[in-house]
Amino acid sequence: MSHLSTHVLDTATGRPASGVTVTLEGRGGVLARGSTDADGRITDLGPDRLDPATYRLRFDTGQYAAETGTDGFFPEVVVAFVVRDTDHLHVPLLLSPFGYSTYRGS
Repeated sequence: MSHLSTHVLDTATGRPASGVTVTLEGRGGVLARGSTDADGRITDLGPDRLDPATYRLRFDTGQYAAETGTDGFFPEVVVAFVVRDTDHLHVPLLLSPFGYSTYRGS
């Protein structure tokens, strides 16, 4: 199991957002890239262990909006977060055409 997972929910439709490209970035650049599955999840994004540091998840929401015919305001969402320990991290994204929210999940 990777140290990090994510989940994208399209709150405008109340459904998972499948096919969203997500990139994990660290100090050295791109560490991993994946796309959300039919349930809107990526369960194995990145390595088994991330060193303590600040990382970013870059969600290609513009691609998702174009593929779903949505006129979205945010072409991408970047979520910066800090890894402090070896606990599994889950970073969900709740997405709508004109807003988004995120939190540390479980």
